[in-house]
Amino acid sequence: MNGTTDQTRHQDRVWSVAEHLDDVLSKIGPLDPIELQLLDAQGCVLVEDITVPVALPPFDNSSMDGYAVRAADVADATKSAPAVLAVVGDVAAGSGELPGIGPGQAVRIMTGAPVPPGAEAVVPVEWTDGGTGQGPAATMRAHSAAPQDAGGEVRVHRPAAAGAHIRARGSDVTEGEPALRAGTVLGPSQIGLLAAIGRGTVRVHPRPRVVVLSTGSELVQPGEALGPGQIHDSNSFQLTAAARDAGAIAYRVGAVADDAETLRSTLEDQLIRADILVTSGGVSVGAYDVVKETLAALSAEEGTVEFRRLAMQPGKPQGFGLIGPDRIPLLALPGNPVSSYVSFELFVRPAIRALMGLPEVHRPTTPARCTEAVASSPKGKRQFLRGSYDAEAGTVTPVGGAGSHLIKAMAHANALIIVPEDTTEVPAGAEVDVVLLG
Repeated sequence: MNGTTDQTRHQDRVWSVAEHLDDVLSKIGPLDPIELQLLDAQGCVLVEDITVPVALPPFDNSSMDGYAVRAADVADATKSAPAVLAVVGDVAAGSGELPGIGPGQAVRIMTGAPVPPGAEAVVPVEWTDGGTGQGPAATMRAHSAAPQDAGGEVRVHRPAAAGAHIRARGSDVTEGEPALRAGTVLGPSQIGLLAAIGRGTVRVHPRPRVVVLSTGSELVQPGEALGPGQIHDSNSFQLTAAARDAGAIAYRVGAVADDAETLRSTLEDQLIRADILVTSGGVSVGAYDVVKETLAALSAEEGTVEFRRLAMQPGKPQGFGLIGPDRIPLLALPGNPVSSYVSFELFVRPAIRALMGLPEVHRPTTPARCTEAVASSPKGKRQFLRGSYDAEAGTVTPVGGAGSHLIKAMAHANALIIVPEDTTEVPAGAEVDVVLLG
């Protein structure tokens, strides 16, 4: 059997959603690790185990504004019989030289300042007379603005046990303790921990660069006036935003006219900055289209792109392959806005997250009670209907009609209602699975 016949039969095959997704993910792996500055690594997956080089906190420090004291000196302090201590110094946050504390002595101390030698506890300023007769709040404000000369007395009217209001060295993490494991997704708290232990850079799988373009001579940039037969290009904006939401660095090329040479040169120009290419429009199986023509020509020279029919609605026509010398993944999505967005959620988003090395690439799915009856036809296709999911009630309500051009309904949906291939009717109150989009 010759190659042309094989290819024709292959294209005549109807793929399931799972088969197409499995094929996409089987050809995509995590991007090679790179070293990034901390803030550039946000949202990325760590590829190394991180241990703590120094204890946190690195020294005993005060958790309060107040006075560092010996516990024995204030053990019997009461409001009517306060302990009277000599103030022998001040310690602010960042202080290097620390005055020692002997019997009957105290040191004024600010929050975060190192605990001076001899001190066993910190007495909050509210438990004292402030040391000057001005009242504790005014006194500590003055001390926090500028350290005062040693001298004077402070009256303490409550006892403080050893260790009170002191953050002990290593009470957060100890030296050599694991901080973060490889595979951790770096969010704000993880970035903060890395900074706290002194890491300026970290080795991660980088966020993939996604290049998005839509095709069609009828497309006009938003903000420009429409001519006869023209519509505004919404797909490139919607898909670029979706790629960013998935964690990628996304570049919007915009609309490309229905000209094979223009599309080809645009794709070739974008390969240098793309880890994945996403196109929308012109993938209907069996009909002439400039996208199919162009990608078929690229396939013959620099890769393989297949156009497929999937047993799903919306989004039946799909294209996927690897192009260019570096075999960059390209996903060609249908042009109708809803079809394009649903296809992105089902296929492109998992591909992006696989490139990132994330442990979970799929949107969460949950059961919900459908508040209205819905019909799905013809039988044999998996339907993805727009829905409004109410987590508290555990229900989902269909939004808009079934048309793949109804972009307003998509904007008001936060879920996709899944109707299996062998189901043609879902009665009101029946349980369905929903893909959560937010």
